[in-house]
Amino acid sequence: NLSAQQFEQKSLVYLVTRALEEYRLPAEKLILEITETTAMRYPLESIKILEELKALGVQVAIDDFGTGYSSLLYLQNMPATELKIDRAFINSIGHKDTDPRLLAMIIELAKNMNLNIVAEGVESEEQQTYLVNLGCDVHQGYYFSRPVPPSEITVVANKYPVRA
Repeated sequence: NLSAQQFEQKSLVYLVTRALEEYRLPAEKLILEITETTAMRYPLESIKILEELKALGVQVAIDDFGTGYSSLLYLQNMPATELKIDRAFINSIGHKDTDPRLLAMIIELAKNMNLNIVAEGVESEEQQTYLVNLGCDVHQGYYFSRPVPPSEITVVANKYPVRA
């Protein structure tokens, strides 16, 4: 996760390049997350930075999608690889006073833009099943595990399939 301050640093691409080299990490294994609000703060500058990161081979996720003031025109031009749907949309699953069509449209939009889709805040089997039926196969949330120390990650990973 990059904060707005980190994302706006002039040296961000340089620092990412150095980190990849220092830790011998293949660029495609690194996913940097920026919030929709951060990306849309200075959209033209954001697109330039994201294009530079993409040229390195780094993946970029737009986090908390649907909660900011995004422009679909700018989103179309963002060289992101992943769209993370904010938990507010996931929490609405199963509530009679909410309309699930917006969530379905966000997932369809991301699919049509060839973006990986991640649903944040999955807390029940009902939510997971609903998301799978909509075509969203990557989920994060307490349904799978609360945050755990590094020593316990393999226990959680063995219980639920995880994205590598």
